[in-house]
Amino acid sequence: MMITSAANPRVKGWSALLTKRGRDEQGAFLLEGVHLIEEALRSQAKVRTILYNMDRELPVELDDYRSGHSRAEQGKNIEWVGVSEAVLAKCTETKTPQGVVAVCAKPEYDAAAFLEHKLALVVAVDGVQDPGNLGTIIRTADAAGATGVLLGRGTVDLYNPKTVRSTMGSLFHLPIAECDLKELLPSAGQKGIRLVGTRLDARQHCYDLDLTQAVWFLVGNEGSGLSPELAPYVNEDIIIPMPGQAESLNVAMATGILLYEAVRQRHFSKLPSV
Repeated sequence: MMITSAANPRVKGWSALLTKRGRDEQGAFLLEGVHLIEEALRSQAKVRTILYNMDRELPVELDDYRSGHSRAEQGKNIEWVGVSEAVLAKCTETKTPQGVVAVCAKPEYDAAAFLEHKLALVVAVDGVQDPGNLGTIIRTADAAGATGVLLGRGTVDLYNPKTVRSTMGSLFHLPIAECDLKELLPSAGQKGIRLVGTRLDARQHCYDLDLTQAVWFLVGNEGSGLSPELAPYVNEDIIIPMPGQAESLNVAMATGILLYEAVRQRHFSKLPSV
């Protein structure tokens, strides 16, 4: 199939996915660039349609999926549409489109399932507004082998194109569920899950806390931190030591420090014998 006019009704539907309302209505989002699309295909995400610049050759990394080679079973049920430069520009936010865009169905994860992991390592995000920060948190959680990420109300949309790009494909590697944390945290506490938050006046630092058991890190808004509604559910307040003169850490950086202290304790706590 080929579409050259940016006024085509299908193009209108695809371009609507640049908005949260459009994504919510269609249950889908956009992926731009070879790397993200290839990660989606490798992870068996539900890619519906791939739009490619009809004036260029399809990138070799994706051509195997279209041609149906043995390693590319995932590509058989995908609609491949050659489009003009004008159509691609209509469906992207970047000033220089990479020549390929995919429409992908939103995955569905049950937030309550996070309660059932006995040794869970979870990041619960409360009101983080910057897409880059959220993407970095997800990417770091992926690298740390976290159980998953929970997105509370007021958090930037996971499927915002900027957020999607900043995850570098990690959104396809671990469960990410949207939820009302105020409803979920009491159940987590009742199950004995450590609900850990950071406070500048906390007496216990992150290197003192046992993170080898089930733990959820609660991370809050860049400016105001954890919301007053959720703060009472924290059962372990900690501080990240800052011997220098900085007043605070970026929320994504702080989350990375906490995740990797958990990784250290769980996997590298014993020093090799000499």
